[in-house]
Amino acid sequence: MKKADRSFERWLVSPWRRSAVAALAGALPMLAFPAPSWWWFAYVALVPWMLLARSAPTARRAAYDGWSGGLGFMFAVHHWLLPSLHVFTVLIAALLGALWAPWGLLVRRFLAGTPSAGRTAAALLVLPSGWLGVELVRSWQGLGGPWGLLGSSQWQVGAALRLASVGGVWLISFLVVAVNVAVAVLVAVRESRVPAVAGLLAAAAATSAAWVGSPRPDVEGRVRVAVVQPGVVNGGDGADSGNGDSGNRRFDLEEALTRQLAGRGADLVVWGESSVGFDLADRPDLARRIAALSRQVGADILVNVDARRSDRPGIYKSSVLVGPQGPTGDRYDKMRLVPFGEYVPARSLLGWATSVGKAAGEDRIRGTGQVVMDVGHGLRVGPMVCFESAFPDMSRHLARDGAAVLLAQSSTSTFQHSWAPEQHASLAALRAAETGRPMVHATLTGVSAVYGPSGERIGSRLGTDASAAAVYEVPLATGVTPYARFGDWPVHGALLVLAALVLVDATRAVRAWRSAPEPPGRPARTTRESPVRPGR
Repeated sequence: MKKADRSFERWLVSPWRRSAVAALAGALPMLAFPAPSWWWFAYVALVPWMLLARSAPTARRAAYDGWSGGLGFMFAVHHWLLPSLHVFTVLIAALLGALWAPWGLLVRRFLAGTPSAGRTAAALLVLPSGWLGVELVRSWQGLGGPWGLLGSSQWQVGAALRLASVGGVWLISFLVVAVNVAVAVLVAVRESRVPAVAGLLAAAAATSAAWVGSPRPDVEGRVRVAVVQPGVVNGGDGADSGNGDSGNRRFDLEEALTRQLAGRGADLVVWGESSVGFDLADRPDLARRIAALSRQVGADILVNVDARRSDRPGIYKSSVLVGPQGPTGDRYDKMRLVPFGEYVPARSLLGWATSVGKAAGEDRIRGTGQVVMDVGHGLRVGPMVCFESAFPDMSRHLARDGAAVLLAQSSTSTFQHSWAPEQHASLAALRAAETGRPMVHATLTGVSAVYGPSGERIGSRLGTDASAAAVYEVPLATGVTPYARFGDWPVHGALLVLAALVLVDATRAVRAWRSAPEPPGRPARTTRESPVRPGR
């Protein structure tokens, strides 16, 4: 066995082979996400990557191991973008993967060799904090947003959802990385197994405490929310904004499906993203047809318009509420746009991406603020559009502003046959658990699903092959979860840990500099003396 280990180490001497292994190791966590949904695998998926980084012969090599693993991770969880961005997907993964280079350094520093009990205990705190620091930076909307956060792989685990109500998806990520660190120590460092086991017990105790002590949402009443999912229209992917025959056929299908809801007691009907391809002010005929549906069903209808506005320049993607008399005036313009899909960052430099993939030919215009809508029956809802359901802060703010139900209007038409629809729908469970508010994920094409205030699934999902209208009995809840009240405190704590580490290192450096012996002084300069002449 030792001979095989030495052979493998010699094989890894090549920097290219080592980088390839690191990329494959970094890609392993993707199996914890939908569609495979091996949620349990997340707790050991980082171990090969960490074992590689801890064995790096130099700090520079450890940074490359972190970078290569980050490239593999980002590419794996976003591999479904390949049909749209092609080679640009690899470039983006390489750029964002560089964020894990410092994490590779931290792994080597705290786990290399035979770490002491104190160093192992510090690793259980510092390495998860470093991971959260990376997730925080890459979660910025301009860098692609928080898609594929490690904690989101636990969307169907009851204990993890309870943790989400306390500290959001961030707290779950911290726990998952901490368990991976402990397992890596158990595998590689026999002398440090005691603190590793202590770390696992601490993680179990924290999870148990959250399960027992965190407040549960108080369910008070129910509402009936209907979802209309037309699905793929006539073999097309439905990816257009609706301006054309495909959009007209889709609208006709949405209209027919909505009529099926008459007499079923719906309090609100939700259509998917880009369900209307014309500004309703420009097409009063469409507005009248939707209003007639509202009267027939007995509920307001929330549609989503992807079109050029008649009252201002540019294309907006907007949630628009239509009642029995027509548009009510409630409108939410999407704030966080999908990079390359809805706008091209630094278009003057990166505009060439439109020639190699399906990047946006024209930038959509951003909205300026979130909106809570009163849809009648005493129900207040908070709409989000597609990609925005990945952002924990948006759903938290809507819940704090009084939304009783969270809504996400989505469309994964371009990625219909990939893992993206399942991954996207799973995010609604986390947003519901974080806020203690039910969430409806309604899609044009993809997976539509509804989750209760604790993140539990309500009713049956509408899969990617469905073309249907379904009514869900949605429980309403009161109260404020710790996460909704205190926000992203796990991230703030992680940043404090990293700041303390920097401070300790700086203090040690200053002390070492002060205690270093003074360099030997230069020899005194001597002058040649004139020979002394004997006196006369």
